[in-house]
Amino acid sequence: MGGLTSTSLAMDLAGLKLRSPTLNASGVLGMSAPLLKRVYDSGVGAVVTKSLGPTLRTGHTNPTVVEVEGGLLNAMGLPNPGVEGYMGELRELKREGVPVVASFFASTIEEFQVGAQVLCGEGADALELNLSCPNVGEELGMCAADAISVERITSAVKRVAKAPVIVKLSPNVTDIVSIAVAAERGGADAITAVNTLKAIAIDVDFRRPVLANVIGGLSGPAIKSVALRCVWEIAETVKVPIIGCGGVSNWRDAVEYMLAGASAVEIGTAVMYHGFEVYNAVNEGVAKYLKENRFGSVKEVVGLAHRK
Repeated sequence: MGGLTSTSLAMDLAGLKLRSPTLNASGVLGMSAPLLKRVYDSGVGAVVTKSLGPTLRTGHTNPTVVEVEGGLLNAMGLPNPGVEGYMGELRELKREGVPVVASFFASTIEEFQVGAQVLCGEGADALELNLSCPNVGEELGMCAADAISVERITSAVKRVAKAPVIVKLSPNVTDIVSIAVAAERGGADAITAVNTLKAIAIDVDFRRPVLANVIGGLSGPAIKSVALRCVWEIAETVKVPIIGCGGVSNWRDAVEYMLAGASAVEIGTAVMYHGFEVYNAVNEGVAKYLKENRFGSVKEVVGLAHRK
């Protein structure tokens, strides 16, 4: 935990107090309280839950995950116990003193508001609106491609939320900047960029798609350059903090995101290759980079590559 001894890593991200600039990416590590406590003990500034919906959802049938060149392809279909069904785990995390970013989704404005009220009522330290899952049906999935919907949902959640609201955006859009602007206009306190890229894998022996859902979401090193470009473009336009997500495997990746405009990063797929130790390794690397380059905090690095 050496990296966490550095005060240069601590920050206030739009009201979310973080001891380090790393978080786990939603969906990769499940949602049980003991597991997320292990993640927190590994160095993250806050834990992010798997996305929760209004009611229990079983998700897609297997196979749902396949390793591909450069990362993972998954089509889990958002399996979860529902917001109400998760309250016991959230309470346990809060009893353990773990800061929690609750990721959630819904299919109507009213469901988004109810979810926000329940999660805030149980002590969620921030909310991450999942508006961008690439492998569920139209009833849930791609409202992040619609700026009007993003603004309306964000605004509705902000009216009832008692915690910072983070909007997670999709890279599977024509113009991510317009979507980010819509989220900011709706009152988003921060933006996570980005969710997974739509992708497919085909088995040449069986001559059919590998995933039961056919199309899944690609994560890992293969998408880093795309996600980094999204962070760069968003940072050129919006004023709210950005959390970079996509292919972060080491401290250099994290610093790249910071230079592009991200204040923090989410790490997911890298855990499969490096274990939970990846979080503290990134923290220590970032702290060392700051010290060697005479920066007093992460904030001094954020967006530095934009400066002419």
